[in-house]
Order: sequence, then structure tokens, then C-alpha cells
Amino acid sequence: EVIAIIGSTGSGKSTVVNLLPRFFDITCGKLTIDQISIKDIPLNRLRSLIGFVPQQASLFSGTIRSNIAYGATNATDEQIQRAARIAQAEEFIETLEDRYEALVEQSGNNFSGGQKQRLSIARAIIREPRIFIFDDSFSALDFKTDLALRKALKEEIKDSTVFIVAQRIGTIMDADKIIVLQEGKMVGYGKHKELLESCDVYKEIALSQLDEEEV
Repeated sequence: EVIAIIGSTGSGKSTVVNLLPRFFDITCGKLTIDQISIKDIPLNRLRSLIGFVPQQASLFSGTIRSNIAYGATNATDEQIQRAARIAQAEEFIETLEDRYEALVEQSGNNFSGGQKQRLSIARAIIREPRIFIFDDSFSALDFKTDLALRKALKEEIKDSTVFIVAQRIGTIMDADKIIVLQEGKMVGYGKHKELLESCDVYKEIALSQLDEEEV
């Protein structure tokens, strides 16, 4: 499934997804993957199951190829190109003189925010993890690229669980399930249309971003 998490700044969206790879631990309750507590899964194994893409894309000095393949050191050219295609990075890579051998400066300073995000997403895709976490990773993308990326993810990554943290309603409205957070509490859970009727917080966010016809 594709599970979206939405809420205002400070509502706890990133906190929730940071619990999954155990960047910090839960203090009560239980968090499980396939009914197994994540505390019972060796940390290296746990993190190998997860492809985590933070909001601030992190690139390294090297080439586009080495940055994408960082997630899978034995990746073939075909796997690298597939990951770039799904991440909607292929379009701008093909315009570069050296294509996948094009140089990336430290922190990716020679690329735009949206291009860095797409390369960072391609790096997660090539690992073929069981669980994807996109922590506001589409924020620098224009709406057309955002839509194309989400469509490609849904078609190409059917066997993975996908968590999308976002502040843009347009990014998450077609998710299988949407979790609405407010001040660290879940105040809504369901599909877009259900939440418009049952969750005032969600409806308020939707109307602040879209006109009533779009909603």
C-alpha cells in the first residue's frame, strides 16, 4: 500500500517515520514489521529493508552513476537507468553532455533542488527495499513531475510498502490510506474523500491549498 502522512509543521510527521529505521526508539507501545518487533530485528537488517529519502537530498562528489549506485554497489547500467527513469531523473540526465558520467559537486551544488531530490530517490529505488519512506522528498518537484513520479512508483514498486510524508494535498490525495496528524496525535485516517467528510483538520488543509472544485 501507499500510506501518506500529512499535517502542519510540527505535527509529528517526521518523528513517526524516523521511528521505523530506529533513528530513535519508541518509548511506549509496540512497532512491528510482519508482526516482529523492530527491536528484535538486527539494526543492519532492519535498515536494509528500508529505502529512506529525507527532505534534504544528500549527494556526494563523484558522478551521477556513482551517486545512484551508492545504494547498490554491484548495480548494472540497466538497473541504474531504471531507477533514474522511475525517479523522473532520466529526462534531465539525458540532456547532460556526459549523461551518467556527469560530475556531481560536493552536496550536489551544481544541480537544482528538484534534480537532487530525484537523484536521491533513484538511489533508494535501486536498492529495491521492502519499505520506502519519502519524508517530504517531493517538495522541490513541480506538480507535473510529482504526479509522474507517484504514478511510476505505483506501477513499478507494487511489492513494497510506501510511506509518503507531505504537506501538499496534491501529493497524497490518491494514496491508499492517509494519516492526518495534529500536535503529535492522529486525528484522521482513511482515503481522501472519506477524510474530507470526517476530518475537519484534513478538510481545512485541503481548502487552504486547493479551490473547492479541485477538492
